[in-house]
Amino acid sequence: MAYLELKGITKRFPGIVANDNVDLAVEKGEIHALVGENGAGKSTLMRILYGLEQPDEGEVRLGGKPFRVRSPSDAIKAGIGMVHQSFQLVPSMSALENIVLGAEPRHGFLLDRASAHSTVLEIADQLNITLPWDARVRDLSLGPQQRVEILKVLYRRATLLIFDEPTTVLTAQEAEQLFDLFRRLAARGVTIILITHKLQEVMAVSRRVTIIRRGHVVGVRDTSGTSSSEIARLMVGEDLEEKLPTGSNQPGQELLSVRGLRVTDSRGLAALKDVNLTVRQGEILGVAGIEGNGQHELVHAIAGLIPVQAGSVAIAGHDVTNSSVRQRRSAGLSLIPADRNTEGVSRPSSVQDNAISTRYQSAPFSAGGLLLFKRIGEYARRLLSAFQVVAPGPRARAANLSGGNIQKLVVARELDADPQLLLAAYPSRGVDIRSTNLIHEKLRELRAQGKGVLLISEDLGEILDLADRVLVLYNGRVAGEVPVSKANVHDLGELMTGGTARAP
Repeated sequence: MAYLELKGITKRFPGIVANDNVDLAVEKGEIHALVGENGAGKSTLMRILYGLEQPDEGEVRLGGKPFRVRSPSDAIKAGIGMVHQSFQLVPSMSALENIVLGAEPRHGFLLDRASAHSTVLEIADQLNITLPWDARVRDLSLGPQQRVEILKVLYRRATLLIFDEPTTVLTAQEAEQLFDLFRRLAARGVTIILITHKLQEVMAVSRRVTIIRRGHVVGVRDTSGTSSSEIARLMVGEDLEEKLPTGSNQPGQELLSVRGLRVTDSRGLAALKDVNLTVRQGEILGVAGIEGNGQHELVHAIAGLIPVQAGSVAIAGHDVTNSSVRQRRSAGLSLIPADRNTEGVSRPSSVQDNAISTRYQSAPFSAGGLLLFKRIGEYARRLLSAFQVVAPGPRARAANLSGGNIQKLVVARELDADPQLLLAAYPSRGVDIRSTNLIHEKLRELRAQGKGVLLISEDLGEILDLADRVLVLYNGRVAGEVPVSKANVHDLGELMTGGTARAP
C-alpha cells in the first residue's frame, strides 16, 4: 500500500481544467518526480495536497486513511511540508529565527533561543547541514536560503516534503548538494515529491516519475527503466526536433558597448567594477557566473533601471548612459528580466494588458490617447498562439497563469518587439522542454537576422549551446572571456569561483 495516494483528483478554474481525474501514488521513503509541460497541472496538484487549493472531485489518502486537507495548517499537522519556488522567508530575520518562526519554543514570553538552537542543530547535524545561524537571511545566498526553508519544514516534523522546481536558482554545485540531502532524507524514511522540468535531475535522483500532460496522468515509470527521451515524449505527446535557423553567423558592427561600468547595489556596495563588454550584430554573448556576482546590476544598468556611478553604455553607437528606459527601447533594446513575477509582468493585470505594456502608447494599440481594445485583444491572441502560452484567454489575469507560461508571455512580448539588441536574463528559467527549445530557437533566429543577444544564465550547458563568446563575472569584475570553441565547463567553473582557467 502506498504511503500517499491521490485518487481521481479534479480541479477546475474558469476556462481551464487544471487536473482531470488524476491519480498519484507515492511510497514511504521514495523520491518521486512529477513532470509535465508548463500548465500541465503539476503545481495545482501539489497545492491541493498542501491545502492551498480544494479539489472539485477526488480524495487524498495518507498512510492508508482518508485525509481531508482544508488548509496548510492541516497539512503541516499531518507531517506535510512544501518548499516553494519563491522562498517564504523574512529577510530581516536570522536563519534560526526563520526556521522556528510560528513554532517558537518559549521561556515565558521570550523566545528560548538555547532550546530552539539545540533542536535545530540536532536536525542539521543529522543531515550534515551547516548554516550561519545568526546571519540575516537577506545576507545569505540562495543555496543557504533554501537550506533554511528545508530545516523550517523538518523542524515541524515533516515526513513528506514537496519541492517545487528547487534548483531553479541554484548553481550546479548547490543542486548536487541538494540532491545529496534528498538521498539522506529518503534513507531516514522521509518521502519527497520533486516537481522539475529538468529531466537530468529526474534521472539522477528519483526512483519513479509520474508524467502529466494537459491535466491527465499519461504515464508512471521506474526511472531505472526509462530514458529522458521517453519522458520528454510522454510530456509533449511527440518527439521534439530542434529547428536551426538559417542565416549569416558572421558578427558585424557593435550593437552594445559597455565601458568602465561601475554600479552599486541596493546596499550601496560596489556591484560592478570597471566592466567592459561588447555585443555585435549576429552574435550571442553569454554571461556566466554564480548568482550575486553582478549579473543583476549589469542587466539593470544596461536597461536603464538603475543609475551608473561611472562608465558608459552605448546602443548601436548612441550613448544611452543617461537615457530613460523608453529611450533605450526606442533605440532597439528589449529585456527579458530575471524575475518574471516582479519585473516581467503585472500579475493583477490581464494577459493582453501585459502583452502591450511596453508599447501601449503608440500604434497600433492606441490612437488619440485612447486604447484600441479590439486590436489589443487580437494581438494578444496571436501572441499566445505563436509562443504556445497556455491561458484561458487574453482577458485572464496574469496571476492565473503558471510560472512557465508567465515566462513565455514575457519572452513573447519582448521578442515580438523586433529588437536590435535583446537582454535575456535566465530566459528559460522554470520552463519545460518544449518551451526551452522554442526560446532557444527564437534566440538563434535573432542572431541569424543580424541582431545581438546578451544572454545571462546560470546554466553553463545553455550558454555553451547558444553563445558565440562567454564572459564570466566574479565579484563584480570580468574574470575572463573566451570563445565558445575554446570553452569548457571545468574552466568556466574555475573562473566563476575566483580561480584561474587553464590556458587554451
